[in-house]
Amino acid sequence: MTPETLHPPPIRVLVVDDSAVMRSLLRMVLDPHPQIEVAAVAADGAEALAVFDSLHPDLVLLDVEMPGMNGLDALSAIRLRDARVPVIMCSNLTGRGARVTLDALSRGATDYVTKPAGQSGIRNGMDTLTRELIPKILAHFPSEPAATPSQLPLCSVSPAPGAPRVIVLGVSTGGPAALEALLPKFPASFPLPILIVQHMPRLFTGLLAERLDAISALHVREALPGARPQPGVVELARGDWHLELARDFRLRLNQSEPENFCRPSVDVLFRSAARTCSGRVLGVILTGMGSDGLAGCRAIRAAGGIVFAQDSPTSVIWGMPGAVVSAGLANKVLPLDAIPAEILRCVASHPPRPEAVPV
Repeated sequence: MTPETLHPPPIRVLVVDDSAVMRSLLRMVLDPHPQIEVAAVAADGAEALAVFDSLHPDLVLLDVEMPGMNGLDALSAIRLRDARVPVIMCSNLTGRGARVTLDALSRGATDYVTKPAGQSGIRNGMDTLTRELIPKILAHFPSEPAATPSQLPLCSVSPAPGAPRVIVLGVSTGGPAALEALLPKFPASFPLPILIVQHMPRLFTGLLAERLDAISALHVREALPGARPQPGVVELARGDWHLELARDFRLRLNQSEPENFCRPSVDVLFRSAARTCSGRVLGVILTGMGSDGLAGCRAIRAAGGIVFAQDSPTSVIWGMPGAVVSAGLANKVLPLDAIPAEILRCVASHPPRPEAVPV
């Protein structure tokens, strides 16, 4: 074992922000971490590109709104230079900040973090950034390589008899871009409802639903309490609210405690769907950090449902799908662009039948 293996070099981060206070705050958060090093800072997009060309950092932390060359333009220029370097956007938790952040994610940003706002003192701001940002940086540099397809266990349990009644989908880091690639491949005549949990704050999910609705033949909306899922309609969980499918086949929203540090939680939705539909559920777990969805996929499989997981090469972070696959809960492990066709095949082989549901 080499010294580099025992003590890998730190992750070199380029911090780009027009605020000297924010640059200083980020340095105070990142520099003490033994695995991270602030290698350089820049005050605007143009300066960031010059530093990027000379430094070749491992990761870029990029402010969304800056004078001159803004974060979106800087991101596009960085992507022309390097298509794979992780870029985490920093944005304000405002309507405009959310819209621009979603634009950045669709242009190739790998993740985002919201700036601490309304914090009482520097220490609270540092604590918030440490809690939110450090795990996102480390998740892009896993210590263990992903398993190869031949090493991945696949679930061998037979699916429940009968057609799926609902598609449930969980996604986190890299989710907006993944959903933009996936949902437009479904026809307006798709015969099942699709329920989605995407880990995002409250302001973001409504805007994301609008964006997805505009590019998809399916109708995409932020989930409404009491609504009954309909064929060809996508219900996106509201930020900061758990989404459940109740036994009367209506949507329920609640603000009970977070699960896996998440609200909405994939596990909450998946468990409720497995229970309500007696296993006649197709669960899909996409790119994301952590293991939210693992318990929910276990519930789906135990009830006889089907689980598809995104593969490692096409995931921004293979945390959530990797946990499901490693536990042997996935019926299929697929690249992102193959998942819609596989869902359509699965549904076509089990045509939906009319259901008697409570009024």
